[in-house]
Amino acid sequence: MQTERILLRPWSDGDAAALYKYASDPEVGPRAGWPPHKSVEESLEIIRTLFRSDHIWAIELKETGEAIGCIGYYAHGESNIDIGENDAEAGYWVARPYWNRGICTEALRLLVDHCFRDKGFSTLWADYFPENPASGKVMEKCGFHDTGMTNRCSHLQLGGDKPVRIMRLDNTLNKQ
Repeated sequence: MQTERILLRPWSDGDAAALYKYASDPEVGPRAGWPPHKSVEESLEIIRTLFRSDHIWAIELKETGEAIGCIGYYAHGESNIDIGENDAEAGYWVARPYWNRGICTEALRLLVDHCFRDKGFSTLWADYFPENPASGKVMEKCGFHDTGMTNRCSHLQLGGDKPVRIMRLDNTLNKQ
């Protein structure tokens, strides 16, 4: 999955230094519900245990070949949200030097297309902390609508006690 600027690809052990460089930033992780990384070794462990999946990808900046963020989805039973059996929850983050450049929007559009065209999900869900409205704007640009519902994400490492806004996007590809 790619655009002119980015490539969504599997994570590799070789991404550990780049992941640490960006995930150690105290402004990044807490906005997505996880604490800043403390070492390259911790980042490598996260790649090996959490990111090695057929539904989580590195966001690579083609210009540099560097992983600058992460995007993926959680299927029914893995999600923070009570979703249907044929639904998924999208999640993403991008490094601070790349904020406000449209990269998250590009990546989320690629993910939406993959989830609807290739995986056949009925609905995509997403959520964001109200104090991170930029994430909600990315979702809106990709067609998600605010459901008016909030949720607490108890399995987040940070922020599980804070409400998140829930967004929704229905698959219209197979509807008449």
